[in-house]
Amino acid sequence: MRLADFKTFIVHDGYRSFVFLKLYADDGTTGVGEGTVEWNELAAEACLRQTCGRILGADPFRTEALWERLYRDSYWRNDLIINSAISAIDQACWDLKAKRLGVPVHALLGGKRRERLRAYANAWYWGCATPDEFARAARGVVSEGYTALKWDPFGDADMTMTVRAMAAAVDNVAAVREAVGPDVDVCIEVHGRLAPAWAIEMARRLAPFRPLFYEEPVPVENPAALARVARAVAIPVATGERLCTKFAFQEILRLDAVDVVQPDLCHAGGLTEVKKIAAMAEASYVQVAPHNASGPIGTAAAVHLDAVIPNFLIQEFFVAQAPWIEEVVAGGPRVERGEIVVPDRPGLGVDLDEAAARAHPFQEYFGGKTLFDEGWHSRLPDPERLRTGEGAGGAGRSGAGSSGAGPSGAERPETTPGAGRAVRRSPTAGRPGRGRRASDPSPRG
Repeated sequence: MRLADFKTFIVHDGYRSFVFLKLYADDGTTGVGEGTVEWNELAAEACLRQTCGRILGADPFRTEALWERLYRDSYWRNDLIINSAISAIDQACWDLKAKRLGVPVHALLGGKRRERLRAYANAWYWGCATPDEFARAARGVVSEGYTALKWDPFGDADMTMTVRAMAAAVDNVAAVREAVGPDVDVCIEVHGRLAPAWAIEMARRLAPFRPLFYEEPVPVENPAALARVARAVAIPVATGERLCTKFAFQEILRLDAVDVVQPDLCHAGGLTEVKKIAAMAEASYVQVAPHNASGPIGTAAAVHLDAVIPNFLIQEFFVAQAPWIEEVVAGGPRVERGEIVVPDRPGLGVDLDEAAARAHPFQEYFGGKTLFDEGWHSRLPDPERLRTGEGAGGAGRSGAGSSGAGPSGAERPETTPGAGRAVRRSPTAGRPGRGRRASDPSPRG
């Protein structure tokens, strides 16, 4: 079996855009993967197309050798965009070979240890502004069966906090804790906002509410700063969503700076690499709670890994999803009473519908705010609006996938027929099996 072709897709779900990949083997078998990079989808998709062009003709069963080749030959080894492309390719290769063998991916990873996975809710607080609104939303998500939930109560904090801002964060967490009761776990997200002294002080103030973990308390660039916080606080420290490959995780484990690692299957190197990261964490008695702000393919990859590793803690799950997303990716993981059932379907257990994916092209949403703007929570779409198909609202801009012109208005590269699909014309035109972006116009005839 050899890789013969590929397609990439950018799918907008009303707020976020997902970067999907479909690989085609020469025997007709296909595999799917995801390389979504939030707010940098166009760069991620472009890198993915370029990287896929280098692997045509490769054997997808040799995932270890293929991963090493892609990582080594990229040269810019520590780059998030490049490692997200590698992650998507790696997921798709595991999906492809498991489908070819007729087994679920978790069977190839060592076999599942558990049938169901505990999940925590994220995105449940979108649209909230006051402690009462956060409390009401928290009660709602717990009523759906979730036994854990995560959110960022720190407003627009950036390195430091005033006395008033610290009190507001405590009031927010107190309201949610009172609303959900003592038996639901609360996970505190900091988004790397705080300098160590303020991170330590806020952990002290929040400790009475018994958080399950304290996520990214300081910016990710300085592992020594994270270690300083971990030594000083009484709450388990979590981090990892912005770290790529085992080499970055080695440093925080060496410094004893973390209690829960959160590698992202779409960023850290895919299944091949994250399984190694989990093993490194296991040797340090550190738990694994994969980060997951991506789409259903990335979620499926995380679920298969979670089923296998011994030090799995809990899986992140975004409750804000468009109602039609299952038309694009059939078989995506679902949460039932706070748990995800591990699938036994071949491969990752999901299927990508190309026509449905093309029906929801990339959009840039300019009406939202960044995590460092005042009131950013309230400007996010209410999860119920996404579920009913209302989306984020406001002014958007179509980009790749919406027409014959790219996001800058330039015409896309001309396409020519090849192997039943379009082949992107490039400086190396004439070589077989060059693959294409799925939004490029299909050839006539």
